[in-house]
Amino acid sequence: MKSKKRILVSPLNWGLGHSTRCVPIIKQLILKDFDVIIAAEGRSKNILKNEFPELIFINIPDVTIKYYNNIPLIFSILFQIPKILYGINREHKLLQKFISEYKIHAIISDNRFGLWTNQIPCVFITHQLRIKSPLFERLIQKINYYFINKFTQCWIIDDEKSKLSGKLSCTKHMPKRFKYIGPQSRIRVTNRNIKYDILCLISGPEPERSNFESLMINKLSKRKEKSLIILGKIEDNNDYKTNNCRIISSANSEEISLYMSSSKTIISRSGYSTIMDLAKIGSKCIFIPTPGQTEQEYLAQYLKEEGVCFSMSQKSFDLEIALKENENYRGFIKFNTKTNWDKLFSLFQDKRKC
Repeated sequence: MKSKKRILVSPLNWGLGHSTRCVPIIKQLILKDFDVIIAAEGRSKNILKNEFPELIFINIPDVTIKYYNNIPLIFSILFQIPKILYGINREHKLLQKFISEYKIHAIISDNRFGLWTNQIPCVFITHQLRIKSPLFERLIQKINYYFINKFTQCWIIDDEKSKLSGKLSCTKHMPKRFKYIGPQSRIRVTNRNIKYDILCLISGPEPERSNFESLMINKLSKRKEKSLIILGKIEDNNDYKTNNCRIISSANSEEISLYMSSSKTIISRSGYSTIMDLAKIGSKCIFIPTPGQTEQEYLAQYLKEEGVCFSMSQKSFDLEIALKENENYRGFIKFNTKTNWDKLFSLFQDKRKC
């Protein structure tokens, strides 16, 4: 009997988006009869374990980036570049152990720069070829491409024509080997039967995740509309109400699909994975980008200028104004990604080394 090809899938653990957008890819790998093993840590691991309890999971250490309330996020990251580079090197060394111990045939890395090798096919997943930064943007892009070009292929999770991520997924000089694979969302489209006036999705790195949580609980618990807040804390199991506001710790893909489809207005960070989910359903949304996170600030402004979604900074956020302004925006137009998975996955059947 012919043995299955074993694919290592490993998302970064910065926010929830890297893991959630791997869900449809993992489902397709299983459907195409690949053996999937997942390397992850923290909430990323918890989310995928909740989705795929039958799979093998291995721990892979993350680079713990500290964020400070009194320093813009981009500067927090720039100051910690040596730590990030050390983490990439550590990943790269660990990969050799994983390949040998778990008999890995190919790798899919969502923004883990160290998971490349010359032994087997390796894929890097991203939507962010252009990393927005107020300083050293050219240098950062060169570093980005230095690592991306070590992979066999770069899969860009956007549509080549519609550009859901704006200028982030297309630059003058593209990576050496790239393929647009279309937006990827774990959301399953269901009939829209409105149950909640407002749904708030909490996500992002600490301490801003907790700041966002406090802000929205304070705002929504005082209103008459029926609302739901999902905290994005899969390690907890809370479910309680504050007046007309229900607050739950987390939800799986099926539950998130139902909640998003049954909500009139959604409030969230402007992370790209959330944007893909919203576009899958065709929802209206109010964005509050993570303060100092230039990618989210760009995406929120880009979609605002396109007339898709209203956005407002966390510091000046006024829910009453946001709800009123949101009426002037059209919301997302549903997309239907037609990814040629057989063609993409043929890379993993190739017996040649990358």
